[in-house]
Amino acid sequence: MSSRIITLPNVLTVFRMALIPVFVSLLFYQQFLLALAVFVVAGITDGLDGLLARRFHQQSPLGRILDPIADKMMLVTSFVVLSMRGVYPVPMPKHLPIPFWVTITVISRDVFILVGAAAINMVTGFRAFQPSLPGKISTVVQIASVAVVMLAAQTRVGTGYYLPSVYAAVFALTLVSGIHYIFFVSRLLTKSGANSSS
Repeated sequence: MSSRIITLPNVLTVFRMALIPVFVSLLFYQQFLLALAVFVVAGITDGLDGLLARRFHQQSPLGRILDPIADKMMLVTSFVVLSMRGVYPVPMPKHLPIPFWVTITVISRDVFILVGAAAINMVTGFRAFQPSLPGKISTVVQIASVAVVMLAAQTRVGTGYYLPSVYAAVFALTLVSGIHYIFFVSRLLTKSGANSSS
């Protein structure tokens, strides 16, 4: 495993972080299609950095930390900004902005996972956390929902028909993945306690 800091995958991850203020600025200027393009570029760099790290054996401890942080920063920022009424044109399309209860559910799950992972690391020393299947599905749906909301803000057609279903799917899958993580943490702590007592 590479111990270097300046590797191509890490540069791509930092570049993805640097795209966040550009993305937010475009949203506030109501340039939704350009913001969507930046969002897609960020997604492409997310796939590329992992691919290049494996292909050229440039995995690094820094990259393992920065990559999920960059992903969460972009996604959480997207939900927060798209929950603000001021980024949308007037008159506002129906069922925009993203409801607060959807955004707070997304943020709460991520905070819960971060705090849970830190607690497990302190108690057991376990670090090899892997994304769960419900978590991956939830993340994909969240990413798709951000793209759909930006398109809805641009096209302003039929938002009353499909956006409520999008919000419901994000809420339900985020909740399921959070509950799944609770059971995962419980099993891990129980197993750690059994191993330490034996």
